[in-house]
Amino acid sequence: MSSITPAAADIKDSLLDAVGGTPIVRLSRLGAGLVPQIVAKVEYMNPGGSIKDRPAIAMIDAAERDGLLRPGGTIVEPTSGNTGTGLAIAARLRGYRVIAVMPDKMSKEKIDLLRAYGAEVVIAPTAVPPDSPESYYRVADRLTAEIPGAFQPNQYFNPANPAAHYATTGPEIWEQTGGRITHLVAGVGTGGTIGGVGRYLKERRPGIQVIGADPVGSIYSGGEENVRPYLVEGVGEDFWPGTFDPKVVDRYVAVSDKESFLATRRMAQVEGILAGGSSGMAVHAALVVAAELDDPEALICVLLPDGGRSYLSKIYNDAWMTQHGFLEREGAKVVGEVLRRKQDEGAMPPLVSVRAHDRVRDAIALLHEHRVSQLPVVSENDPSAIVGSVGERGLLRRAVDSPELLGAAIVDVMEPPFPAVSVDDEVREAVELLSGERQALLVMQGGRPAGVVTRTDLLEALAR
Repeated sequence: MSSITPAAADIKDSLLDAVGGTPIVRLSRLGAGLVPQIVAKVEYMNPGGSIKDRPAIAMIDAAERDGLLRPGGTIVEPTSGNTGTGLAIAARLRGYRVIAVMPDKMSKEKIDLLRAYGAEVVIAPTAVPPDSPESYYRVADRLTAEIPGAFQPNQYFNPANPAAHYATTGPEIWEQTGGRITHLVAGVGTGGTIGGVGRYLKERRPGIQVIGADPVGSIYSGGEENVRPYLVEGVGEDFWPGTFDPKVVDRYVAVSDKESFLATRRMAQVEGILAGGSSGMAVHAALVVAAELDDPEALICVLLPDGGRSYLSKIYNDAWMTQHGFLEREGAKVVGEVLRRKQDEGAMPPLVSVRAHDRVRDAIALLHEHRVSQLPVVSENDPSAIVGSVGERGLLRRAVDSPELLGAAIVDVMEPPFPAVSVDDEVREAVELLSGERQALLVMQGGRPAGVVTRTDLLEALAR
Protein backbone atom coordinates (compact mmCIF):
# COMPACT_ATOMS: atom_id res chain seq x y z
CA MET A 1 0.00 0.00 0.00
CA SER A 2 1.42 3.38 -0.99
CA SER A 3 1.80 5.97 1.70
CA ILE A 4 0.60 9.53 1.25
CA THR A 5 2.74 12.27 2.73
CA PRO A 6 0.47 14.72 4.51
CA ALA A 7 0.73 18.40 3.62
CA ALA A 8 2.40 20.65 6.14
CA ALA A 9 -0.10 22.04 8.61
CA ASP A 10 -0.92 25.74 8.36
CA ILE A 11 -2.85 26.49 11.54
CA LYS A 12 -2.70 29.96 13.06
CA ASP A 13 -2.25 30.28 16.82
CA SER A 14 -4.92 32.98 16.88
CA LEU A 15 -6.84 35.30 14.57
CA LEU A 16 -4.15 37.94 15.06
CA ASP A 17 -1.74 35.78 13.04
CA ALA A 18 -4.12 36.03 10.07
CA VAL A 19 -3.61 39.80 9.76
CA GLY A 20 -1.80 40.85 6.57
CA GLY A 21 -1.07 39.05 3.33
CA THR A 22 -4.11 40.65 1.68
CA PRO A 23 -4.50 40.20 -2.10
CA ILE A 24 -3.88 42.65 -4.91
CA VAL A 25 -6.38 42.53 -7.78
CA ARG A 26 -6.60 44.30 -11.15
CA LEU A 27 -9.30 46.91 -11.63
CA SER A 28 -9.52 46.07 -15.31
CA ARG A 29 -13.16 47.12 -15.75
CA LEU A 30 -12.93 50.43 -13.95
CA GLY A 31 -9.65 51.11 -15.73
CA ALA A 32 -10.88 50.11 -19.20
CA GLY A 33 -9.65 52.55 -21.83
CA LEU A 34 -6.85 53.91 -19.64
CA VAL A 35 -3.20 53.32 -20.55
CA PRO A 36 -1.68 52.42 -17.14
CA GLN A 37 -2.63 49.34 -15.15
CA ILE A 38 -4.61 49.98 -11.98
CA VAL A 39 -4.48 47.40 -9.20
CA ALA A 40 -6.00 47.45 -5.73
CA LYS A 41 -4.75 46.05 -2.44
CA VAL A 42 -7.90 44.74 -0.79
CA GLU A 43 -7.36 45.42 2.90
CA TYR A 44 -10.87 44.48 3.99
CA MET A 45 -9.64 40.88 3.74
CA ASN A 46 -8.02 41.36 7.16
CA PRO A 47 -9.84 39.60 10.04
CA GLY A 48 -11.24 42.86 11.45
CA GLY A 49 -12.31 44.02 8.01
CA SER A 50 -9.84 46.86 7.52
CA ILE A 51 -6.23 47.92 7.13
CA LYS A 52 -6.33 49.19 10.72
CA ASP A 53 -5.81 45.67 12.08
CA ARG A 54 -2.12 46.12 11.29
CA PRO A 55 -1.37 49.23 13.41
CA ALA A 56 -3.81 48.15 16.14
CA ILE A 57 -1.78 45.03 16.92
CA ALA A 58 1.52 46.90 16.52
CA MET A 59 0.48 49.61 18.98
CA ILE A 60 -0.60 47.06 21.60
CA ASP A 61 2.64 45.11 21.14
CA ALA A 62 4.69 48.30 21.60
CA ALA A 63 2.70 49.34 24.69
CA GLU A 64 3.22 45.93 26.30
CA ARG A 65 6.96 46.05 25.59
CA ASP A 66 7.24 49.55 27.05
CA GLY A 67 5.18 48.68 30.15
CA LEU A 68 2.45 51.18 29.26
CA LEU A 69 -0.24 48.51 29.10
CA ARG A 70 -0.49 45.98 31.92
CA PRO A 71 -2.70 42.92 32.44
CA GLY A 72 -6.32 43.90 33.03
CA GLY A 73 -5.74 47.41 31.70
CA THR A 74 -8.11 49.57 29.66
CA ILE A 75 -7.47 50.75 26.10
CA VAL A 76 -9.10 54.09 25.23
CA GLU A 77 -8.89 55.26 21.61
CA PRO A 78 -10.47 58.04 19.52
CA THR A 79 -11.37 56.21 16.30
CA SER A 80 -13.58 56.31 13.23
CA GLY A 81 -14.34 52.67 13.97
CA ASN A 82 -11.78 50.56 12.14
CA THR A 83 -8.85 51.04 14.52
CA GLY A 84 -11.24 50.43 17.38
CA THR A 85 -12.30 47.15 15.82
CA GLY A 86 -8.70 46.00 15.44
CA LEU A 87 -7.98 46.99 19.03
CA ALA A 88 -11.13 45.24 20.26
CA ILE A 89 -10.19 41.96 18.57
CA ALA A 90 -6.69 42.01 20.06
CA ALA A 91 -8.04 43.08 23.44
CA ARG A 92 -10.49 40.14 23.55
CA LEU A 93 -7.56 37.76 23.09
CA ARG A 94 -5.24 39.52 25.55
CA GLY A 95 -7.66 40.37 28.33
CA TYR A 96 -8.02 44.15 28.02
CA ARG A 97 -11.06 46.39 28.24
CA VAL A 98 -11.60 48.69 25.23
CA ILE A 99 -13.41 52.04 25.08
CA ALA A 100 -13.80 53.46 21.56
CA VAL A 101 -14.62 57.17 21.31
CA MET A 102 -16.23 57.89 17.94
CA PRO A 103 -17.51 60.99 16.08
CA ASP A 104 -21.26 60.95 15.51
CA LYS A 105 -21.02 60.83 11.69
CA MET A 106 -19.93 57.18 11.79
CA SER A 107 -22.26 54.48 10.50
CA LYS A 108 -24.48 52.51 12.85
CA GLU A 109 -22.93 49.30 11.52
CA LYS A 110 -19.49 50.36 12.78
CA ILE A 111 -20.87 51.11 16.24
CA ASP A 112 -22.73 47.79 16.38
CA LEU A 113 -19.62 45.92 15.21
CA LEU A 114 -17.48 47.39 17.99
CA ARG A 115 -20.06 46.45 20.58
CA ALA A 116 -20.25 42.94 19.12
CA TYR A 117 -16.54 42.55 19.90
CA GLY A 118 -17.16 43.68 23.47
CA ALA A 119 -15.92 47.25 23.16
CA GLU A 120 -17.67 50.12 24.93
CA VAL A 121 -18.58 52.95 22.55
CA VAL A 122 -18.75 56.64 23.45
CA ILE A 123 -20.16 59.02 20.81
CA ALA A 124 -18.93 62.62 20.50
CA PRO A 125 -20.03 65.41 18.12
CA THR A 126 -18.25 65.79 14.77
CA ALA A 127 -18.86 69.47 14.11
CA VAL A 128 -16.61 70.88 16.86
CA PRO A 129 -12.96 71.99 16.70
CA PRO A 130 -10.41 69.29 17.61
CA ASP A 131 -9.40 71.19 20.76
CA SER A 132 -13.01 71.43 21.99
CA PRO A 133 -13.69 69.49 25.22
CA GLU A 134 -16.53 67.79 23.32
CA SER A 135 -14.38 66.53 20.43
CA TYR A 136 -13.74 62.83 20.34
CA TYR A 137 -10.01 63.45 20.74
CA ARG A 138 -10.45 65.37 23.99
CA VAL A 139 -13.14 63.02 25.33
CA ALA A 140 -10.68 60.14 24.84
CA ASP A 141 -7.99 62.14 26.66
CA ARG A 142 -10.32 62.77 29.60
CA LEU A 143 -11.34 59.12 29.91
CA THR A 144 -7.70 58.02 29.75
CA ALA A 145 -6.84 60.38 32.60
CA GLU A 146 -9.83 59.36 34.74
CA ILE A 147 -9.67 55.55 34.42
CA PRO A 148 -6.98 53.80 36.51
CA GLY A 149 -4.65 51.71 34.35
CA ALA A 150 -5.95 53.23 31.12
CA PHE A 151 -3.74 53.55 28.06
CA GLN A 152 -4.44 55.49 24.87
CA PRO A 153 -2.57 54.09 21.84
CA ASN A 154 -3.30 57.40 20.05
CA GLN A 155 -2.87 56.37 16.44
CA TYR A 156 -2.42 60.04 15.52
CA PHE A 157 0.91 60.32 17.35
CA ASN A 158 2.04 56.71 17.87
CA PRO A 159 5.15 55.81 15.79
CA ALA A 160 4.07 52.15 15.87
CA ASN A 161 1.27 53.14 13.44
CA PRO A 162 3.43 54.01 10.39
CA ALA A 163 6.00 51.43 11.48
CA ALA A 164 3.41 48.66 11.07
CA HIS A 165 2.89 49.63 7.43
CA TYR A 166 6.60 50.07 6.80
CA ALA A 167 7.16 46.53 8.12
CA THR A 168 4.21 44.76 6.47
CA THR A 169 2.02 46.62 3.96
CA GLY A 170 4.88 48.22 2.03
CA PRO A 171 6.90 44.99 1.55
CA GLU A 172 3.75 43.09 0.55
CA ILE A 173 2.94 45.62 -2.20
CA TRP A 174 6.52 45.57 -3.46
CA GLU A 175 6.61 41.78 -3.65
CA GLN A 176 3.09 41.33 -5.04
CA THR A 177 3.72 43.80 -7.88
CA GLY A 178 7.14 42.31 -8.59
CA GLY A 179 8.68 45.71 -7.90
CA ARG A 180 6.83 47.19 -10.91
CA ILE A 181 4.72 49.70 -8.94
CA THR A 182 5.21 53.27 -10.18
CA HIS A 183 2.37 55.07 -8.33
CA LEU A 184 0.82 54.53 -4.90
CA VAL A 185 -2.60 56.08 -4.24
CA ALA A 186 -3.89 56.03 -0.66
CA GLY A 187 -6.21 58.05 1.52
CA VAL A 188 -4.61 60.23 4.16
CA GLY A 189 -6.08 59.90 7.66
CA THR A 190 -3.64 59.61 10.53
CA GLY A 191 -0.89 59.51 7.90
CA GLY A 192 0.28 56.15 9.18
CA THR A 193 -0.64 54.10 6.12
CA ILE A 194 0.56 56.45 3.39
CA GLY A 195 3.63 57.41 5.44
CA GLY A 196 4.79 53.89 6.28
CA VAL A 197 4.01 52.35 2.89
CA GLY A 198 5.28 55.35 0.94
CA ARG A 199 8.57 55.50 2.83
CA TYR A 200 9.25 51.79 2.28
CA LEU A 201 8.48 51.94 -1.44
CA LYS A 202 10.56 55.07 -2.02
CA GLU A 203 13.52 53.39 -0.35
CA ARG A 204 13.20 50.56 -2.86
CA ARG A 205 12.58 52.87 -5.84
CA PRO A 206 13.01 56.62 -5.25
CA GLY A 207 11.06 57.51 -8.40
CA ILE A 208 7.77 56.06 -7.14
CA GLN A 209 5.04 58.71 -6.93
CA VAL A 210 2.94 58.77 -3.75
CA ILE A 211 -0.47 60.38 -4.23
CA GLY A 212 -2.66 61.30 -1.29
CA ALA A 213 -6.40 60.96 -1.90
CA ASP A 214 -8.09 63.50 0.36
CA PRO A 215 -11.68 64.58 1.07
CA VAL A 216 -12.68 68.09 0.07
CA GLY A 217 -12.70 69.90 3.43
CA SER A 218 -9.61 68.18 4.86
CA ILE A 219 -6.57 70.10 6.03
CA TYR A 220 -4.12 68.13 3.89
CA SER A 221 -5.23 69.26 0.45
CA GLY A 222 -7.21 72.34 1.42
CA GLY A 223 -5.16 74.00 4.17
CA GLU A 224 -6.38 75.19 7.55
CA GLU A 225 -8.49 78.00 6.07
CA ASN A 226 -10.62 75.56 4.06
CA VAL A 227 -11.34 72.92 6.70
CA ARG A 228 -15.03 72.00 6.81
CA PRO A 229 -17.16 68.92 7.54
CA TYR A 230 -17.44 66.07 5.04
CA LEU A 231 -19.14 62.67 5.11
CA VAL A 232 -16.42 60.27 3.97
CA GLU A 233 -15.34 58.33 7.07
CA GLY A 234 -11.87 57.51 8.35
CA VAL A 235 -9.81 59.84 6.13
CA GLY A 236 -8.82 63.48 6.08
CA GLU A 237 -8.23 65.55 9.20
CA ASP A 238 -8.77 69.00 10.64
CA PHE A 239 -5.31 69.04 12.32
CA TRP A 240 -1.82 67.71 11.53
CA PRO A 241 -1.17 64.34 13.22
CA GLY A 242 2.29 63.58 14.54
CA THR A 243 2.33 60.26 12.65
CA PHE A 244 2.13 62.01 9.28
CA ASP A 245 5.27 62.87 7.33
CA PRO A 246 4.13 65.28 4.59
CA LYS A 247 7.45 64.87 2.73
CA VAL A 248 6.39 61.36 1.66
CA VAL A 249 3.42 62.64 -0.36
CA ASP A 250 4.22 63.98 -3.84
CA ARG A 251 0.75 65.37 -4.58
CA TYR A 252 -2.86 65.35 -3.41
CA VAL A 253 -6.05 64.70 -5.30
CA ALA A 254 -9.03 66.27 -3.53
CA VAL A 255 -12.20 64.21 -3.93
CA SER A 256 -15.75 65.29 -3.04
CA ASP A 257 -18.17 63.17 -1.03
CA LYS A 258 -20.29 62.63 -4.13
CA GLU A 259 -17.33 61.51 -6.25
CA SER A 260 -16.21 59.18 -3.46
CA PHE A 261 -19.58 57.52 -2.94
CA LEU A 262 -20.44 57.13 -6.62
CA ALA A 263 -17.03 55.53 -7.26
CA THR A 264 -17.63 53.23 -4.27
CA ARG A 265 -20.95 52.03 -5.66
CA ARG A 266 -19.53 51.64 -9.16
CA MET A 267 -16.69 49.50 -7.81
CA ALA A 268 -19.23 47.08 -6.35
CA GLN A 269 -21.27 47.02 -9.56
CA VAL A 270 -18.49 46.47 -12.09
CA GLU A 271 -15.64 44.87 -10.10
CA GLY A 272 -17.63 43.01 -7.45
CA ILE A 273 -15.64 44.77 -4.72
CA LEU A 274 -17.88 45.91 -1.87
CA ALA A 275 -15.71 48.55 -0.26
CA GLY A 276 -16.12 51.57 2.00
CA GLY A 277 -16.34 55.24 1.05
CA SER A 278 -12.65 55.98 1.60
CA SER A 279 -11.87 53.19 -0.87
CA GLY A 280 -14.10 54.85 -3.45
CA MET A 281 -12.34 58.13 -2.76
CA ALA A 282 -8.93 56.51 -3.39
CA VAL A 283 -10.17 54.77 -6.55
CA HIS A 284 -11.54 58.05 -7.93
CA ALA A 285 -8.14 59.67 -7.28
CA ALA A 286 -6.37 56.72 -8.96
CA LEU A 287 -8.56 57.13 -12.05
CA VAL A 288 -7.70 60.85 -12.15
CA VAL A 289 -3.99 60.01 -12.03
CA ALA A 290 -4.32 57.23 -14.62
CA ALA A 291 -6.11 59.55 -17.06
CA GLU A 292 -3.07 61.85 -17.00
CA LEU A 293 -0.56 59.11 -17.85
CA ASP A 294 0.33 57.78 -21.30
CA ASP A 295 2.79 55.14 -20.12
CA PRO A 296 1.79 51.47 -20.58
CA GLU A 297 4.51 50.49 -18.11
CA ALA A 298 2.95 52.55 -15.33
CA LEU A 299 1.41 50.48 -12.52
CA ILE A 300 -0.86 52.32 -10.12
CA CYS A 301 -1.61 50.55 -6.83
CA VAL A 302 -4.55 51.91 -4.84
CA LEU A 303 -5.19 50.95 -1.22
CA LEU A 304 -8.75 49.93 -0.30
CA PRO A 305 -8.83 50.43 3.49
CA ASP A 306 -12.10 48.74 4.44
CA GLY A 307 -15.17 46.88 3.24
CA GLY A 308 -18.65 48.09 2.44
CA ARG A 309 -20.73 46.07 4.90
CA SER A 310 -20.33 48.83 7.46
CA TYR A 311 -21.98 51.29 5.07
CA LEU A 312 -25.07 49.43 3.87
CA SER A 313 -27.33 51.97 5.59
CA LYS A 314 -25.47 54.87 3.98
CA ILE A 315 -23.48 54.65 0.75
CA TYR A 316 -25.36 51.60 -0.53
CA ASN A 317 -28.75 52.95 0.53
CA ASP A 318 -30.51 54.85 -2.29
CA ALA A 319 -32.70 56.85 0.11
CA TRP A 320 -29.66 58.07 2.12
CA MET A 321 -27.76 58.91 -1.05
CA THR A 322 -30.74 60.82 -2.46
CA GLN A 323 -31.37 62.64 0.81
CA HIS A 324 -27.79 63.98 0.76
CA GLY A 325 -27.93 64.95 -2.89
CA PHE A 326 -25.57 62.24 -4.19
CA LEU A 327 -28.25 60.60 -6.36
CA GLU A 328 -30.60 62.62 -8.52
CA ARG A 329 -34.22 62.71 -7.44
CA GLU A 330 -36.41 61.28 -10.14
CA GLY A 331 -39.42 63.51 -10.52
CA ALA A 332 -42.65 61.85 -11.64
CA LYS A 333 -44.15 63.40 -14.77
CA VAL A 334 -47.44 61.53 -14.90
CA VAL A 335 -49.89 60.53 -12.18
CA GLY A 336 -49.28 56.81 -12.70
CA GLU A 337 -45.62 57.23 -11.64
CA VAL A 338 -46.70 59.02 -8.44
CA LEU A 339 -49.10 56.20 -7.62
CA ARG A 340 -46.52 53.46 -8.29
CA ARG A 341 -43.93 55.17 -6.11
CA LYS A 342 -46.44 55.64 -3.30
CA GLN A 343 -47.47 51.99 -3.40
CA ASP A 344 -43.86 50.74 -3.62
CA GLU A 345 -42.58 52.88 -0.74
CA GLY A 346 -45.54 52.16 1.51
CA ALA A 347 -46.00 48.49 0.58
CA MET A 348 -49.72 49.28 0.16
CA PRO A 349 -52.39 47.31 -1.68
CA PRO A 350 -53.19 48.85 -5.09
CA LEU A 351 -56.53 50.25 -3.92
CA VAL A 352 -57.64 50.61 -0.31
CA SER A 353 -61.39 51.19 -0.18
CA VAL A 354 -64.40 50.83 2.12
CA ARG A 355 -67.84 49.45 1.13
CA ALA A 356 -70.94 51.62 1.26
CA HIS A 357 -72.62 49.59 4.01
CA ASP A 358 -69.52 49.14 6.19
CA ARG A 359 -69.50 51.03 9.48
CA VAL A 360 -67.67 54.27 10.21
CA ARG A 361 -65.47 52.48 12.76
CA ASP A 362 -64.36 50.11 9.96
CA ALA A 363 -63.34 53.04 7.78
CA ILE A 364 -61.36 54.66 10.63
CA ALA A 365 -59.58 51.35 11.28
CA LEU A 366 -58.60 51.10 7.60
CA LEU A 367 -57.33 54.69 7.57
CA HIS A 368 -55.07 53.99 10.53
CA GLU A 369 -53.95 50.55 9.35
CA HIS A 370 -52.74 51.82 5.99
CA ARG A 371 -51.72 55.28 7.20
CA VAL A 372 -53.84 57.07 4.60
CA SER A 373 -56.12 60.04 5.02
CA GLN A 374 -58.70 59.39 2.28
CA LEU A 375 -60.69 56.35 1.15
CA PRO A 376 -62.94 55.80 -1.85
CA VAL A 377 -66.31 54.18 -1.11
CA VAL A 378 -67.25 51.30 -3.41
CA SER A 379 -70.59 49.70 -4.17
CA GLU A 380 -71.59 46.72 -2.05
CA ASN A 381 -72.17 44.63 -5.19
CA ASP A 382 -69.42 45.96 -7.50
CA PRO A 383 -65.99 46.76 -5.97
CA SER A 384 -64.97 48.59 -9.14
CA ALA A 385 -67.89 51.04 -8.90
CA ILE A 386 -66.94 54.13 -6.89
CA VAL A 387 -69.99 55.68 -5.21
CA GLY A 388 -68.46 58.15 -2.76
CA SER A 389 -65.50 59.01 -0.51
CA VAL A 390 -64.59 59.51 3.14
CA GLY A 391 -61.74 61.41 4.75
CA GLU A 392 -60.04 60.99 8.11
CA ARG A 393 -60.47 64.61 9.08
CA GLY A 394 -64.22 64.69 8.34
CA LEU A 395 -64.98 61.35 10.01
CA LEU A 396 -63.08 62.14 13.21
CA ARG A 397 -64.61 65.61 13.46
CA ARG A 398 -68.13 64.22 13.17
CA ALA A 399 -67.39 61.26 15.48
CA VAL A 400 -66.24 63.65 18.24
CA ASP A 401 -69.53 65.56 18.01
CA SER A 402 -71.64 62.39 17.74
CA PRO A 403 -69.94 59.30 19.25
CA GLU A 404 -72.83 57.09 18.11
CA LEU A 405 -71.74 57.87 14.53
CA LEU A 406 -69.05 55.15 14.80
CA GLY A 407 -71.78 52.58 14.30
CA ALA A 408 -73.40 54.35 11.36
CA ALA A 409 -73.18 53.05 7.80
CA ILE A 410 -70.68 54.72 5.49
CA VAL A 411 -73.44 55.41 2.97
CA ASP A 412 -75.00 57.79 5.50
CA VAL A 413 -71.91 59.94 5.98
CA MET A 414 -69.95 59.65 2.75
CA GLU A 415 -69.08 62.59 0.53
CA PRO A 416 -69.07 62.73 -3.29
CA PRO A 417 -66.49 60.58 -5.12
CA PHE A 418 -63.00 61.95 -5.66
CA PRO A 419 -62.37 63.63 -9.00
CA ALA A 420 -60.92 61.06 -11.41
CA VAL A 421 -57.70 61.27 -13.42
CA SER A 422 -55.93 58.83 -15.70
CA VAL A 423 -52.56 57.24 -14.98
CA ASP A 424 -51.35 59.04 -18.11
CA ASP A 425 -52.40 62.55 -17.00
CA GLU A 426 -49.59 64.95 -16.15
CA VAL A 427 -48.93 65.69 -12.47
CA ARG A 428 -49.19 69.45 -12.98
CA GLU A 429 -52.62 69.14 -14.55
CA ALA A 430 -53.78 66.80 -11.77
CA VAL A 431 -52.83 69.33 -9.07
CA GLU A 432 -55.07 71.92 -10.73
CA LEU A 433 -58.08 69.63 -10.20
CA LEU A 434 -57.68 69.83 -6.42
CA SER A 435 -59.31 72.87 -4.94
CA GLY A 436 -61.08 73.82 -1.74
CA GLU A 437 -61.76 70.84 0.53
CA ARG A 438 -60.85 68.19 -2.04
CA GLN A 439 -57.58 66.59 -0.97
CA ALA A 440 -57.37 63.51 -3.20
CA LEU A 441 -57.88 62.17 -6.71
CA LEU A 442 -59.00 58.75 -7.89
CA VAL A 443 -56.52 57.34 -10.40
CA MET A 444 -58.07 55.30 -13.24
CA GLN A 445 -56.35 52.79 -15.46
CA GLY A 446 -58.15 51.04 -18.29
CA GLY A 447 -61.46 52.34 -17.01
CA ARG A 448 -61.00 50.80 -13.55
CA PRO A 449 -59.84 52.44 -10.29
CA ALA A 450 -56.12 51.84 -9.64
CA GLY A 451 -55.56 53.88 -6.48
CA VAL A 452 -55.73 57.25 -4.78
CA VAL A 453 -53.19 60.09 -4.76
CA THR A 454 -53.41 63.00 -2.36
CA ARG A 455 -52.54 66.65 -2.78
CA THR A 456 -49.37 65.99 -0.75
CA ASP A 457 -48.31 63.10 -3.02
CA LEU A 458 -48.64 65.30 -6.10
CA LEU A 459 -46.91 68.34 -4.62
CA GLU A 460 -43.96 66.19 -3.47
CA ALA A 461 -43.65 64.83 -7.00
CA LEU A 462 -43.57 68.38 -8.38
CA ALA A 463 -40.94 69.41 -5.82
CA ARG A 464 -38.69 66.57 -6.97
